[in-house]
Amino acid sequence: MKKLILSGIAASAFLISCGPKSMAVTGPKYTSSEQLAQGKTIFENSCAKCHKLPEPTKHDNQGWINTLSRMAPKAKLNDDQHQMVYDYLISVNKK
Repeated sequence: MKKLILSGIAASAFLISCGPKSMAVTGPKYTSSEQLAQGKTIFENSCAKCHKLPEPTKHDNQGWINTLSRMAPKAKLNDDQHQMVYDYLISVNKK
């Protein structure tokens, strides 16, 4: 019985660790108007492919880090694109 439980725990841990997550963003990096405009374009083009665009005010800075860490891999964003989207969202969201 112990082996069965341990096997289940190990399998669950393996499956969870294999999920796509991006940790590229830890805080703001890009501040130029050109980079923020690129972030807006990436946000509008990449995110709207799958769902309605959320309002930038939906989350605070940490909330966007968490959300984008889940969504950036699904949208196939590279680390720079991920960062630009985050920086755009927090630039228009003064939470």
